[in-house]
Amino acid sequence: MDHTDLFIDGKWKQGAEGARFDVINPANETVLASVASAEIADADAALDAAEAAMKDWAARTPRQRSEVLRKAWELMAARLDHFARLITLENGKARNDAMGEATYAAEFFRWFAEEAVRADGLLTHAPASGARIMVQHKPAGLAVLVTPWNYPAAMGTRKIAPALAAGCGVIIKPASETPLTMLALMPLLAEAGVPDGLVNVLPSRRTGALVDHMLHDPRVRVVSFTGSTGVGRKLLHSAADQVLKPAMELGGNAPLIVFEDADLDTAVTGTMLAKMRNLGEACTAANRIYVHADIAEAFTAKLTEAMAKLKVGDGTDPSVDVGPLVNADTRDKVAAFVADAVAKGAKIECGGKAPEGKGYYYPPTVLSNVPETADCVHDEIFGPVAALQTFTDTEDVIRRANDTEYGLVAYVFSEDFKRALQVCERLDYGMVGLNRGLVSDPAAPFGGTKQSGLGREGGHEGMLEFMESQYISASW
Repeated sequence: MDHTDLFIDGKWKQGAEGARFDVINPANETVLASVASAEIADADAALDAAEAAMKDWAARTPRQRSEVLRKAWELMAARLDHFARLITLENGKARNDAMGEATYAAEFFRWFAEEAVRADGLLTHAPASGARIMVQHKPAGLAVLVTPWNYPAAMGTRKIAPALAAGCGVIIKPASETPLTMLALMPLLAEAGVPDGLVNVLPSRRTGALVDHMLHDPRVRVVSFTGSTGVGRKLLHSAADQVLKPAMELGGNAPLIVFEDADLDTAVTGTMLAKMRNLGEACTAANRIYVHADIAEAFTAKLTEAMAKLKVGDGTDPSVDVGPLVNADTRDKVAAFVADAVAKGAKIECGGKAPEGKGYYYPPTVLSNVPETADCVHDEIFGPVAALQTFTDTEDVIRRANDTEYGLVAYVFSEDFKRALQVCERLDYGMVGLNRGLVSDPAAPFGGTKQSGLGREGGHEGMLEFMESQYISASW
């Protein structure tokens, strides 16, 4: 691997204490690389660098910032193969899936290159006083970005791009399982014209202490986190001490509802996408699949056939559909969910048993007759397991779908457009896929309700998360 050190102030650095940790290839459990582990002193150096670089960056015109982001998109789009391979090696996802992520990740640079010039303000009359109300958006300040292992490229670019578009400097802490992709992005950003110090990358095995220290630095004004709800709550506690602006994209427990009038092929294709994208290791993955009893048998047969056809293996092989899960703990948790569901009455239609040998593999699995008491109904499976339940009443399935502390995304399949939209509006989720198994799009506001987070990423809202509105009252 070319880049395995910390990236601070435009330079590769060993780290204050010289500590390192191994990154494991989940396909064969071998060591991919030894990566520098940041300490508190490294965080302070990164904050100093970002503060200095932001002064000039924030003063640049929106068009100047836009051109740099546009160049970053062009450079990344030309190197998708390179980034896809890195993603597969450290994350495990199959080649096609990794290419999809790399393409999606690059697109955030193009989208926010366009949004950088559209931080529109407001000029109007105050109705009562007659004073002019002038509103403009300004960079909020330094941003600490904390990203997960499941999308090592896209979760970084989804935060870096809007922060730079807004005029902010950033320190990014990638997941310890998958730091290599984000480190590899840094030379590309430098080539695109991002000033030294504006973007700093701090891999570390001391995530909690490192991030907490940065969130208590008065120069930091934004924290953006993607990950579990449990960790998000802890970061919100730390953010409260400095009254930071939080952007939290947290856990999910996505329902997928297939009505009796759904087009069966569309529903199965959409379910495969919603369930198997990134092996189910996504907060957007369909977790509870509710199928109308009238079509449950036919739907189960078609889904089982599609799942059973998927080839499992090392994702670097282009013929492979399903790679390994990211680590042993994730694989073992998935296996425990399946065992629990079967013990409580679920039936295995396909899969259901991890293979012997090296690598954190688990086969695509379909469970039918999953009871409400199964653990996988109430917690994220985060693996390639489709848990099927049936329903007959619309009111009942809406109630069941909403019966969770999470509210990130839901999916609805129906050919009755009026009924489908009525159901969508009653689902307490930040996003809904209607006859689609994919909702993620750089041009759309990504985020959830309830315990699934605060704020939005992508769309126009994504840049505003890194800006503050300033109101000036004037008379003339």
